[in-house]
Amino acid sequence: MRFRYTIFVVLVTCLSFGQAISASAKSSEAPAGTASPADSLSQDQIRQIIRKSADNDIENDKKLRNYTYVERQEEKHLNGKGDIKSTEVKTYDVMEIYGEQVEKLISKDDQPLSEKDAKKEDEKIQKLIDKRKDESADDRDKRLKKEEKDREDERKFVSEVADAYNFKFVGMETLEGRQNYVIDADPKPGYEPKMKEAKILPKFRFRAWIDKDEIQWKKLDAECIDTVSFGLLLFRLHKGSHALIEQTRVNDGVWLQQHVTVKVDGRLALFKGIDVDFDVTDRDYKKFTSDTKITTLGEAGTTQ
Repeated sequence: MRFRYTIFVVLVTCLSFGQAISASAKSSEAPAGTASPADSLSQDQIRQIIRKSADNDIENDKKLRNYTYVERQEEKHLNGKGDIKSTEVKTYDVMEIYGEQVEKLISKDDQPLSEKDAKKEDEKIQKLIDKRKDESADDRDKRLKKEEKDREDERKFVSEVADAYNFKFVGMETLEGRQNYVIDADPKPGYEPKMKEAKILPKFRFRAWIDKDEIQWKKLDAECIDTVSFGLLLFRLHKGSHALIEQTRVNDGVWLQQHVTVKVDGRLALFKGIDVDFDVTDRDYKKFTSDTKITTLGEAGTTQ
């Protein structure tokens, strides 16, 4: 599961293995520093901070392409009483191959893959390498143009987020030794979204922690406050679904996903209940040199 585009896109990102489950999050009740009049931020100042942090996150997404890392995904299915029915854990090596992010499964339930399954993963990666190696200039140009259009749509969505909420400056809070603005956001009554995708915004509220020095969001804690329907009512996300997303400062100017926890209370096809706890941890970020290209199976770039 990837969260790389804006501080809010996670609320509509698919969060389960192969299931059409969109996640959202619960506002934090953790205390933050009390804002004094001297520390106060205006609505316009907060919107500028929100937009800047989201723009920075889009840049982080571009920089992510220069990194490999390990991602552990844990999915817990719950019964009606909230007890765990089953748990599935998958761990991936995540890499970039010819401009495409690829996940290579390396373990299940915290155990190494069998020789047979490991071979299948190697073959999958090799197949993609061969496909990209033979990609025509025209196909590559089309793919890059589509990616740029997606990024432009993300920027437009960011603008909607900044305009769709009334913001409140809660105060300053220190996280990992760095000062953060703490900002609450509640849907603005009567706001009319410009983008179709933004129509869900009034259904969510959130609290954001944004690094004061680098205007990078450190943590997002958001909540579904009303039922949201997706896919012609094939899926409904219920009030109370929530997620907490955290980023880490990998190096100067680069902040990447560190941890995501999600609790989904949903209904699929209006009948089947879906209660899921989802936990994602990203670690071991390693940077490729700028001229490194993966062209054969198992080839890896040098790290800094």
